[in-house]
Order: sequence, then structure tokens, then C-alpha cells
Amino acid sequence: MIEWSESQQSIRQMVRDFVEKEIVPGLDEIEYNGVPPYDILRKMIRTFGMDELARQNFDKQIARDRAVEAGEVSEQPQADKGGSGAGGERAAMTLIPIIELSRHAQGLVTAMGVSMGLTGGAIMSKGTIEQKERWALDLLTLDKVGAWAISEPNAGSDAFGQMKTLARRDGEGGYIINGNKTWITNGPFADTIVLICKLDEDGVAPEDRKIVSFILDSGMPGLEQSKPFKKMGIGSSPTGELFLKDVHAGPERLLGGSEAGYGRSGAKSTFMQERAGVAAMALGMVERALELSVGYANERVQFGRAIGDNQLVQLKLAKMEVARVNLQNMVFRYIETMAEGRQMTLAEASAMKLYAAQTAMEVATEAVQVHGGYGYMRESRVEQLMRDAKILQIYAGTDEMQVIAIARDLRQRAGT
Repeated sequence: MIEWSESQQSIRQMVRDFVEKEIVPGLDEIEYNGVPPYDILRKMIRTFGMDELARQNFDKQIARDRAVEAGEVSEQPQADKGGSGAGGERAAMTLIPIIELSRHAQGLVTAMGVSMGLTGGAIMSKGTIEQKERWALDLLTLDKVGAWAISEPNAGSDAFGQMKTLARRDGEGGYIINGNKTWITNGPFADTIVLICKLDEDGVAPEDRKIVSFILDSGMPGLEQSKPFKKMGIGSSPTGELFLKDVHAGPERLLGGSEAGYGRSGAKSTFMQERAGVAAMALGMVERALELSVGYANERVQFGRAIGDNQLVQLKLAKMEVARVNLQNMVFRYIETMAEGRQMTLAEASAMKLYAAQTAMEVATEAVQVHGGYGYMRESRVEQLMRDAKILQIYAGTDEMQVIAIARDLRQRAGT
């Protein structure tokens, strides 16, 4: 794949038109003035039929699950086994809105992706049929807002090792949960929360405790959701804190229906999904930064000529274009990988995330430099791109953790 197909280009233009018409005019309200982003995201989802597609896929999955449960089907199908190409088209249709939204408001992607992709996806991947029917569909259509809660004040990169939030069996099949979570995307407004914590068992050392997950609802006694944090960037993605004091969760809320249903491996696979989308976010941001920089370099006149005539400015623009091409090729490679019916290795996904995050930050910083004093002003928009880009180097695993993951995976696959 070396370019978008005609149908993909057509869809991308329609999404771009929607974003520029429906989102950009009111961007300051959701970025800076605290207006929740969910209504405009729902409008986009419904405009492009994403909700109906989600319902159709949900019905197919539930029917398949029931067939498996009844013994009519022996196993779940392998996605696009043999390389039918359908997985690639689905991947492209998922990434196109991410790219277009990230050109103006990367936070919208984060808010939508965590709700539909991480929270809804976790339930669809590991939940029981009853849990899927009770909670998942509303998340997949964004009729309800979801949050995926793993990070804690002392448990960021070392999410499992430093985790303090605990669930203790209540002796009647349920659990009592205590602790708090922070930096939780959608936390202030979430209707449904997938909460990852440790199982508190007598005689089990903290480092050996099981990782368990629960599906919680807003308004449950003992569950408090903070107001949105004030952040450096991605203001259109509300972030907050969760406080849990003696929250009672019945056995029906244990994700997967057992204490082994969604443990460390489930959480780690969710991180993999996040990393694949970062390249698409970075591509949208780099494209926009380059467009704004080229336009300004042509228009801004100093010492009698456009600043774009200066070689140092030309070098910045050229490097931005190299970055754009590299990111686009990464996105295309991911789509082709999905079309072939295979998954990226941990090293590949982490390398893609690492490069994309660093590149977005570098390009956004240079875009501000090209714009000079104007670039430091909020109205220029390149300053927003620079602030938004920084989070790509932090969430879904910091740059430093990506390096560790890449090296570790390479060594393990080499047998070292």
C-alpha cells in the first residue's frame, strides 16, 4: 500500500469536511472552556453510521458467542485468517477518523478511543456474554462514556508493581474495593468504568497478588469521580481521578466472570491497541503542523522576502515532510499487516509508538519556531499542536518504557 484508495480518500475528505464544519468553529469551548466533548463525538459517529456498524458487529459477535457456548461452533474465528484483506479495510476505516480529528483536536481521539476502544473493547474481548449485553454496546456506540482505570498516584509505568487499589472477597461471592486511580481519561464523566486492581488475600505478598478487573457504574456507593484536571494539553479529553471507599462489587461485575478473566495479559494487550493508534494521531498532527508552517513561510515577509526563501526555514519544512512520509508509511504498514491477518510484535508496536511520539513532538516544536512569536500565541494553533504532542510521549507507555519493551522483546525472540 503506497497511497489511500479512492474510496478511502473519499471517506477521509468527508470526515475532514465534518471536522472543519462541525468541530473547528467550537474548538475553544471543548479545548479550554470545559465543555464535555461527547455530544459532538456522538454527532460524528451517527453522521457516518459508525454506531449502526457497531451494532451490527456486536450482534454478530453475540450470536457467535452463543453458538460457541452451545457447542455449535468449536472455537472463535481467527480474524482474517489467510489474509482476506478485510482486516486491513477495517483498520483503515478506524484510522482515518483518528488522523482527521488529530489535525485539530487530538484529545477527541483520546476521549473516544478510551471509551469505545479500550473500555468497550476490554469487555468485548474478555467479558461474559451477559456482561457484553449489559455494558458493551452502549460503550461501542458512545451512548455511554467509558473509562479504563489502571494508573495510580504511585503506579504509572510500574502499573502492576506499585498498584495499591485492592479488592477483598466479602465472603458472599462479591468484593469490597478500596483505593484510588488517577490520570483517568473520561474519569469525571464516565458512566461505565473497567477498573484494574489487585486481589487482597491473606498470606499473599503484595508482589504476588492476582490482578483482577471489575466493571463499575457511576453512582455506586463509595465511588467518587473528581472534576476534570487542568492539563498542559488535550483539553478536549477530560481527565480525572477516581476514589473508591468500600465499593461493593457483586460477582457479576468481575470482568470475564472469574478472577483469571482479565489479568495482566488482558491489560497488556490493551496497551498494544493504544500504541497502534498513536502513529495515526501523530500523522494527523504532523500533517497539520506542516500545512500551517508552509502557509506561514510563504506569507510572512521579513527583510524584503518571504521567510520560506531562507534555507534554515526550508530545512525545517523539508524535515517535516520526511517525518510525514515516514509516519504515513508506518500507518500503511499497519493497515497491510492487518490485511494479512497477523498481529504486530511487541517490538514493532512499541517502535511505531516511540517514533511517532517523538516525531510529533519534534515537528510541532519546529512549527512553533517557524511561526516565531505568533507561534507562541494560542490563536496560531501550532502552540496547541505542540502542547498536545507531548502527551504522546507519556501515555500508553512513556518513551523510556517503549525502549525497554523493544529491547526486551527483541532479546526474548532471539532466545537471549
